[in-house]
Amino acid sequence: MQKAIITGGAGYIGSNLADFLLKQSWTVKVVDNFFSGKMNFIEHNLKNPNFSYEKVDLKDSENVEKSFSGNYDIVFHFAANADVKGGAEHPTLDLEEGCIPISNVLEAMRKNNIKKVVFSSTGSIYGEPKIFPTPENAPFPIQTSMYGAAKLYGEGLIQSYCESFGMQAWIYRFVSILGERYTHGVVFSFYKQLMDQKDKEQKELVFLSDGTPLKSYLYVGDCIKGIWHGLNNSNEKVNIFNLGTDEEMSVKKIADIVVERMNLNEKVNYKYGAQQRGWIGDSPHIRLDITKLRNLGWEPQLTIKEAILKTIGYLEENEWVINENYFREKY
Repeated sequence: MQKAIITGGAGYIGSNLADFLLKQSWTVKVVDNFFSGKMNFIEHNLKNPNFSYEKVDLKDSENVEKSFSGNYDIVFHFAANADVKGGAEHPTLDLEEGCIPISNVLEAMRKNNIKKVVFSSTGSIYGEPKIFPTPENAPFPIQTSMYGAAKLYGEGLIQSYCESFGMQAWIYRFVSILGERYTHGVVFSFYKQLMDQKDKEQKELVFLSDGTPLKSYLYVGDCIKGIWHGLNNSNEKVNIFNLGTDEEMSVKKIADIVVERMNLNEKVNYKYGAQQRGWIGDSPHIRLDITKLRNLGWEPQLTIKEAILKTIGYLEENEWVINENYFREKY
């Protein structure tokens, strides 16, 4: 039986990963500071003898090292600052919640002789690329966001630990992920805005951008299966994969799908932002080349529209997510 630690395991993707690994009969320990992670996402596993959790601040190196003791086989490092667009307003946040934690995680792994790490990176590390879809070996870009820069730092540090200490890594560069336990992002914002105006006959949907940015999105279930597939079908010292779909969709089209799903056609006016970018560091076009992982036999199963509809269905059934979420900005 494999024993895994998931940092950020009470968060959106991490909690879905925990469920998946438990179904594979793995032993799973969630390590989370519960800043954005939620007990609601893991409480259904509390009676499972193969599951445990611990509240740990990954900036505290001593406690991280203690938490990682217990003969674990692998660490899935999914903890990070999730407020991508807040980087310019809080320029040290990604250092504190991204760079320092990955250093402490890798040191705790080294001291506890844990040799395998899976890292959730991002397509944002490509900045504003010239090649679409963007492959893993695209020309090295200029960084445009604090979030992307912190993730790139994490990738580099992981690679150096693999070289120095005989570790092995799987690094996944995600597009935006949609689905169950989704707590922030464009679909969330559009849905919440419309719900906040449910008593108004005519509603207004506010965009941060001009509605034209083209982005790729992936269903969380396809994301988890992609991580699993790469882990079990690649064995280099450092394995780097894009995770996304062959599709891309404009922000306006996403709004149209949300409005239609909520049966609000003809009742919503769109108020666009003045610029193509939604915020400083936002890339107006993201579409990743997934050929590398596809050649190993993985394929995303859901379209972007299907992923959006699943996301809305989850939000409808879980109103507490809307009420408790701390990301209040509109997209």
